[in-house]
Amino acid sequence: MRKTNYWFGFVMLLLAIGLSGYITPNAWSMDKQAYKNIYVYQFEKLMDQKDFTLINVHIPYQGEIAGTDLLIPFNAIDQHKNRLPNNKDARIIVYCMAGHMGYIAAEKLTQMGYTRVIHFKGGMRAWAENSKQIVSRRN
Repeated sequence: MRKTNYWFGFVMLLLAIGLSGYITPNAWSMDKQAYKNIYVYQFEKLMDQKDFTLINVHIPYQGEIAGTDLLIPFNAIDQHKNRLPNNKDARIIVYCMAGHMGYIAAEKLTQMGYTRVIHFKGGMRAWAENSKQIVSRRN
């Protein structure tokens, strides 16, 4: 009987924790971002119509996706305001090698007031894995 009560209580606790995500207001959600994540298939479609500023934020430099407009280190985005679009509603896509530096850059850009920031999740690694070429400005 004691073991049954323990498991019943444990299951009820898990259920309560699971339901709390539906009960708490969305404003408290930790997974809401001011930028959008996209994946390689979405990025490929956007590249066909290239109407955005594409920024490689990976350091150290290890190549880039053809069509990249700017190379700005992820940890120095705010120090390169003069190179970024003046229009805060301009669409900007950031990427790095795999994602972590891109997340940081996207977050910083939204903090700077940019409203249409997109993070290419997977970055150069995902691009290369889909048989796309990584180019280099250095020879």
